[in-house]
Amino acid sequence: MSFFLSFTPTAKADLKELKETAHLQKRFKAVFKALRFLQENPRHPSLQTHEYSSFKGPNGEKVFEAYAEQDTPAAYRIFFFYGRQKGEIVIVAVTPHP
Repeated sequence: MSFFLSFTPTAKADLKELKETAHLQKRFKAVFKALRFLQENPRHPSLQTHEYSSFKGPNGEKVFEAYAEQDTPAAYRIFFFYGRQKGEIVIVAVTPHP
């Protein structure tokens, strides 16, 4: 099953900053690739998707963390939850590992 991605304003701003910052281009490519994997299969092995228990979605949804990078200082992560529409994944934030 293929999913479609929705982005919060925060996630859109995170992606815009990555895309427009010259020294972050390599990280933008990694995040973009991870978003494609997430759209195709949220359980893709390279994403290492797992529940992130520190916060919930706006309506109490479980939030998940997916890896965009690994073995890198301040590696980027994608935080998301499953939306109300069938097949929807809502990207909450794209940020360096907290």
